[in-house]
Amino acid sequence: MSWAAHDFETYVLQRHLGVRASFLAILVGTYIPDAFTKWYVYGVNMGPFDFGAAEPAQFHRGWPGAGFTHSILFMVVIALVFFAMTRSKPWAIGLLVGGLAHNLTDTSDTVGTLLLWPFWNENISTGIWAYAAEVGRYDDAGAYYSSLGVVMDAVWFVIALAHFEVFRARYFWNVVVPADSWVWGKIGSVLPDRAMLALYRAGMFYGTTRLIFWTAWAHIANGYVWDLSWGGPDWITPVRL
Repeated sequence: MSWAAHDFETYVLQRHLGVRASFLAILVGTYIPDAFTKWYVYGVNMGPFDFGAAEPAQFHRGWPGAGFTHSILFMVVIALVFFAMTRSKPWAIGLLVGGLAHNLTDTSDTVGTLLLWPFWNENISTGIWAYAAEVGRYDDAGAYYSSLGVVMDAVWFVIALAHFEVFRARYFWNVVVPADSWVWGKIGSVLPDRAMLALYRAGMFYGTTRLIFWTAWAHIANGYVWDLSWGGPDWITPVRL
């Protein structure tokens, strides 16, 4: 899984699709595969409430389990259903592209994704860094930001900066808003123009602060050990399906 790359991908993808895809739809699409599963993968431990997946990786990415949410077919169905309901091509394309970007990025950990489900019930993985969700949110963060996962986030950060045009006000008003005029029109009825622009840029700000904070938290505050070897870090047992 990726911690910040999904936030940066959205801007890059929208830049290449232009008015054909809604930025907001791409953003929503990048969250859909994990939207109903991630909280259960980490579990809930609040007072009397203590529950979660018995086998986090199997539930998150496997079949049987919710791994089908990380397949191409799942995102195609989501996009087609939304198009049938709204007839909005920019939203259908955006949801599809955002979801596929998420699912392809997640093939980089040792568990990978059921990308070709149900036609092939095997996880596709390049195993670049260790999947560690089973040890909980914080050790997972420590493992990710001590491995090549942090390099993935940093690379996407640089790619997003290389597309700096997308953060300019004129790009927002000339491309992003026309691609999704109805939604931005509703937002504009509540927020002033400057607030709308800030809202659009918030994803980049969130991803950047997340990258910086978790890296600092892991290595300055908690002393996790760096290991940039393939499949690392070696101090945690990587999960594979």
